[in-house]
Amino acid sequence: MTPFAGVRRVPTPINEPVRTYAPGSPERRAIKARLASMASERVDIPLIIGGEEIRTGTVKPAVMPHDYRHVLADWQCATKTHVTQAIEAATEAHRDWSRWSWEDRSGVFLRAADLLASSFRDTVNAATMLGQSKTVHQAEIDAAAELIDFWRFNPFYAQELYSEQPISPAGSGAWNQLDYRPLEGFVYAVTPFNFTSIAGNLPTAPALMGNTVVWKPASSAMLSAYYLMRVLEAAGLPPGVINLVSGDAAAISAVTLAHPDLAGVHFTGSTGVFNSMWQTIGASMSRYRSYPRIVGETGGKDFVVAHASADPQALSVAIVRGGFEYQGQKCSAASRVYIPASLWPETRDRMVAMMREIGVGDVTDFRNFMGAVIDERAFTKISGYQAEAKKSSTIIQGGGSRGETGYFIEPTLVQTTDPGARLMCEEIFGPVVTAYVYPDARWAEILDVVDRTSPYALTGAVFARDRSAVGEAATALRHAAGNFYINDKPTGAVVGQQPFGGGRASGTNDKAGSKLNLTRWVSARSVKETFTPALDHKYPFLGEQ
Repeated sequence: MTPFAGVRRVPTPINEPVRTYAPGSPERRAIKARLASMASERVDIPLIIGGEEIRTGTVKPAVMPHDYRHVLADWQCATKTHVTQAIEAATEAHRDWSRWSWEDRSGVFLRAADLLASSFRDTVNAATMLGQSKTVHQAEIDAAAELIDFWRFNPFYAQELYSEQPISPAGSGAWNQLDYRPLEGFVYAVTPFNFTSIAGNLPTAPALMGNTVVWKPASSAMLSAYYLMRVLEAAGLPPGVINLVSGDAAAISAVTLAHPDLAGVHFTGSTGVFNSMWQTIGASMSRYRSYPRIVGETGGKDFVVAHASADPQALSVAIVRGGFEYQGQKCSAASRVYIPASLWPETRDRMVAMMREIGVGDVTDFRNFMGAVIDERAFTKISGYQAEAKKSSTIIQGGGSRGETGYFIEPTLVQTTDPGARLMCEEIFGPVVTAYVYPDARWAEILDVVDRTSPYALTGAVFARDRSAVGEAATALRHAAGNFYINDKPTGAVVGQQPFGGGRASGTNDKAGSKLNLTRWVSARSVKETFTPALDHKYPFLGEQ
């Protein structure tokens, strides 16, 4: 790369402004036009291995969840041979990429951020809307703003990390240094359908630190994944640094997790799949060159707990937004709520009034608050929980579903009398919120129930105007959520402001959007350079008595 004399600094990042797409705005006209043009296309999505486009002959369709008869693209299915080829391409690229200066690697992703903020913004947003059924607002805060933030903040955090060096005491005759090496091998990145920003961050965070990657995107988010690769290529990412391999997840993982050069896994998805991957790695330790780094963000059964002093209007808005935005398909979505009896009637009525105003349908109609759930499997699962609610609990609002043309689930509010009911314990990943009403005097008891009910610990929120109640909740629920919100919905973490991740069954809590995550993708080497080496083996204490 081009030599520079001087200490370089990456631009100090600020969070990308979120566009409103209000009626009459230029951004609204632009995204509408891009949606129309992309809806009329049928994209051919290849594997991208070592910078080469590969077509396997086995293709599957990418469809609109809100109109599943409409095919947006055809994507290629990799064989085991292609996965091995991707690992070999990553290994080859590692030789050069790992030697690039961190500043030069940062330049690639800073350029990608600027491209996404400008010429690619409408394309990636539209791909996310059409292929993943996000409203324009949900696409904007995810596929545009959050991913731009990842690509601008991560270089800044890398700069901080590389700047952390050990002391070299004056007069010691030595210079102590830390060499932050990339991992020895390739990183396997597995990304979900629900956040384009996660799909962009999981392969690029390790790459920023000098690693090379085999990336397996979700099959139900292939259109946006393809355009992310195009952004990275336009930004100057060298061939083979990130290799896009689509197809059967189990078959791809069987090859990657068995390879001796597996250096790490960067995963977002279900707890069951992550546990299975961890077990496979644990049982295969004798074959690896080094201990693979395992980083994962998995499920959630996220809570909102209200104290009797809570503001009913703020509480109602938080539950409706937190539970039903993007059809509840967020790991952080509000799913179980605990409301004191004194607040329940007003909170319930306010929520029902809002829910009755929620439009569910085609996301290209900007009057709709919700689109469709991602696929038939999700539709069937969520409908099953609605059916159970009708038998075991009381549906306050919603409860319907329609699947004739798209996978549409009504926003559903359920009331249960059993805090241990399935709907309060299991991850639904859909627009179903279950409420348990507790006696006001049992505040301390309900905090214990919230902590014990779910195996997950991703996000949670407490609502109270009584400051002492907030303190009680923060203490009692200290390990119940990796992202804890006070008088706010449990969704919407912002890079640089609320680093994201949870513990327990929700993952390894390595906090995407912070320096903590980047530390997982380097292996530090301590280097001591002695300027005045010893010339005699004898120590002073050996002198004559």
